[in-house]
Amino acid sequence: MNQTVNISFEKSLLKAIDEIAKREHRSRSELIREAARKYIEKKEKWESIFNFSETLIADRNLTEKDVISEIKKYRKSKKAS
Repeated sequence: MNQTVNISFEKSLLKAIDEIAKREHRSRSELIREAARKYIEKKEKWESIFNFSETLIADRNLTEKDVISEIKKYRKSKKAS
């Protein structure tokens, strides 16, 4: 079931939304729904990455310094490849 909501946008943002919707042959609502879905998916993905890393750090008893050191080692090994 859909529910209607009222949202206010700055004129320039609404203009950009309308231009993209027109170019893609869809409604303003469709574009905004997709943007909201993608934002939520991206947010959930980043949260899961941070949760995984926090768990890994806790399990291995790592410090922030250890993590930074490992990142530097990894980047250095990639440059050498």
